[in-house]
Amino acid sequence: MSGLRTNGDKPRFYSVAEVARMFGMSKVTVYRAIADGDFPAVKIRGRLIVPAKAVDAMVEAAVSAHGVVDAGAWTAEGA
Repeated sequence: MSGLRTNGDKPRFYSVAEVARMFGMSKVTVYRAIADGDFPAVKIRGRLIVPAKAVDAMVEAAVSAHGVVDAGAWTAEGA
């Protein structure tokens, strides 16, 4: 996965396609979740990118809780 890197090896953002591959779902599903306010993203001139920190936080929360987390908690609507 390439990610959008700004410094070092750790990506700061992922494309929607990368997030879809990571989570084993279609790009359309990710786009719909973003449009519905259920998944965090940054929109720049029509392009959507997903903050790597949000993905990392979701994974860490799921591992720590040993269960399911709602991605909507990482959106403005969920905050």
